[in-house]
Amino acid sequence: MREVLNAMLYVAASGCAWRLLPKCFPPVSTVRRHFYAWRNFSLFESINTVLVMNLREIEGREASPSAGVINSQSVKTTESGGISDFDAGKKFKRRKRNILTDTCGFLIFILVHAADIQDRDGAVDVLSAIRTRFPWLRHVFADGS
Repeated sequence: MREVLNAMLYVAASGCAWRLLPKCFPPVSTVRRHFYAWRNFSLFESINTVLVMNLREIEGREASPSAGVINSQSVKTTESGGISDFDAGKKFKRRKRNILTDTCGFLIFILVHAADIQDRDGAVDVLSAIRTRFPWLRHVFADGS
């Protein structure tokens, strides 16, 4: 299982396609099957939540954050597919990431959607998605938009 996780981390870090996974890792079908099963089971979100809580306690803070920082970022997309739309401000086909971190900078949640969704609407989706995972989050700082 450790080699399966190492293969997933390799794909994430290098950005290579599944089929280009080096032969030193388990078969691509095995790695991909485990990745999709863990993704569907929300295992990666659970791991991130536990890591954030442990790191916050190491920093001498409460495990669950009471304040966070939210921002969005618009990035160009390729023609290969996925969520995207035309961003009128940037004049390109783009995708938007809404990111919420705690005040230490640890990632709490990320939501990817089409670029035509306004920042304020994306923020509502992010905040409603994390409500049950971080119930003590009471203050969220944002930029002007």
